[in-house]
Amino acid sequence: MSADDPRERWNERYRDADPPTEPTPLVEQYRDRLEGETALDVATGGGRNAIALAEDGFAVEAIDVAEAGLEIARERAAERGVDVEFVRADAEAHSFGVDRYDVISVSHYYSLETLAKATRALAPGGTLLYEHDLRSPGDETDRFGFYPNDLLRSSLDLRIVRYVEPFRLDDEETGVRLVARKPSAVDDESIGQGG
Repeated sequence: MSADDPRERWNERYRDADPPTEPTPLVEQYRDRLEGETALDVATGGGRNAIALAEDGFAVEAIDVAEAGLEIARERAAERGVDVEFVRADAEAHSFGVDRYDVISVSHYYSLETLAKATRALAPGGTLLYEHDLRSPGDETDRFGFYPNDLLRSSLDLRIVRYVEPFRLDDEETGVRLVARKPSAVDDESIGQGG
């Protein structure tokens, strides 16, 4: 494997650090409003969001490219007494299916292609929670951040519940956060009735 191989790079990163255990702020903020039975956590890392969703009663599938991260996640899930199906896969190549998940969380993973697949994989009425970084202003080497409004434009097939970018691009907070829902037949009916 080359040094440019994402799997090896992430394995090294997980071997050298202890990933956070608490769910991301976006998942924590919305977890009491999430409905359904199935969840997918993309780029799960140490499993913090997957474990939180499993504790909330979801049947969770969590994928990551790095075996080292998944090993940490499996140990943490066992310690917390929850079942999560951890899958070693590259999200770019993995098939998420269609209309399968009531909740999909994606944290700190940049891929508009994966976002499109996640949107298709959301069940009608399902919720997408996505958070990542914006590209640093003027940094042409920053290949793994969204440009301003990228995430928003790429999610217009969904009903946007919340979208937040930093007020200024030079703010200390450089994250972008999206909460969106896939329209359902109930949504279509209420729109048709003017409600």
